[in-house]
Amino acid sequence: MALRIEFTVEPFRDGTPGPHVHAAVEAASAAGLPVDFGPFGSSVEGDDDQVLAAADSVVRAAMAAGATRVSLQVTRPQ
Repeated sequence: MALRIEFTVEPFRDGTPGPHVHAAVEAASAAGLPVDFGPFGSSVEGDDDQVLAAADSVVRAAMAAGATRVSLQVTRPQ
């Protein structure tokens, strides 16, 4: 089965994502998932175990790089 996570990393910096955003995106990419990088959030989709492991990595990487909040939504695509 597949899962999708959408994540938003704060603080938000208009036009220039900070290191906390880049760290989260790099963590998701390092999990072997293609990242859909958007202006207000990013997302990845894949196998349940891979996506859940990526979610852990995304949150840890973002917080370690200075994020003040990570909003995460998990859905099962139809």
